[in-house]
Amino acid sequence: MKKNAVRVMIVDEEYTVRSELDPEYTREVAAHVDTAIRRVLASGSIVESHKAAILAALAITDELFQSRRQQDDLAQRLKQLSAELARLLPPQKRQSVGG
Repeated sequence: MKKNAVRVMIVDEEYTVRSELDPEYTREVAAHVDTAIRRVLASGSIVESHKAAILAALAITDELFQSRRQQDDLAQRLKQLSAELARLLPPQKRQSVGG
């Protein structure tokens, strides 16, 4: 697949990101990183940009982990609901529900 070279700005510095992903998606990701770093810098407690980037990375990783946890919880709940619904079906129909 062809790699796209996308120029993005993160905390007033330009970066060229090469990726097979859609350029607009790459820009959205870069904007999210920029916002996260700026949020840390705006808190006033961090001045060094590399430390702000590390704290922003931790915040973004926390978002990712929480989202994964919610997704796992939802998948488990759907599995339980599927099992409950399967019990309500006639025996000949149960095999096709929930595998």
